[in-house]
Amino acid sequence: MIDMIEPSMLLILGIVALAAGFIDAVAGGGGMLTVPALLSLGLPPHIALGTNKLAATFASSTAAWTYYKKQLFNPKFWQASFAATFIGAVAGTIIVSLISGAWLEKVLPLIIFAVAIYSLWHPHPNPDQTQLPAVTRKFKYQQWLQGSSLGFYDGIAGPGTGAFWTVSSLVLYRLDMLRACGLAKAMNFTSNITSLVTFIILGHVNIALGLTMGLCLMIGAYLGAHSAIHFGAKFIRPVFISVVFILAAKLAWQAWF
Repeated sequence: MIDMIEPSMLLILGIVALAAGFIDAVAGGGGMLTVPALLSLGLPPHIALGTNKLAATFASSTAAWTYYKKQLFNPKFWQASFAATFIGAVAGTIIVSLISGAWLEKVLPLIIFAVAIYSLWHPHPNPDQTQLPAVTRKFKYQQWLQGSSLGFYDGIAGPGTGAFWTVSSLVLYRLDMLRACGLAKAMNFTSNITSLVTFIILGHVNIALGLTMGLCLMIGAYLGAHSAIHFGAKFIRPVFISVVFILAAKLAWQAWF
């Protein structure tokens, strides 16, 4: 498939992936750029989702490692979240593989639109609390509910998962922004690699195209994670939302009209 793609289109995909990796590490939601870009090539929806998971795994692993090295994420503290996210991602990926490609092609633009609107309008809590929450029964319940539901969503669709993790972690655990981003990247990596392995087993991944985009995503994620630590996420949102709406509109037009 990658041999059939014109070099100019491959270059554009690389630039989109670089921007998506940067945005995903800063604010989450890079998949809202890469999924529409892959679908615009004419890839079947299942292949586009699976290939995106391969590329996204590069970005989320790079960003997660950066936050971990900066001591903004403690893996042992979030073990229940890891387990819940893994289970949810497997379930979501298996279910999406059973959905017909034609139906998925029509639904994906609507999901991307909905996530973009949510990202545009949702409030951005920014608590000063920098301590981890107390380990209580309620905390464990929150971990399992959050991890399984967002892991399931990442397996069945994906766009905006990082943003959902960040916002829900700010609300549920009263984390500061950087620690919420660190948790989001680690859990996003967990659901990405889990979903990726499942997609590979099911034969829904274009390896060459995914690796090409993955390298660009990884570079963007490295730059984005370091920029987020220094500058925060607000400066990227207007451009991000604009590009997402344009791409989603293009996909919706192709699928519905």
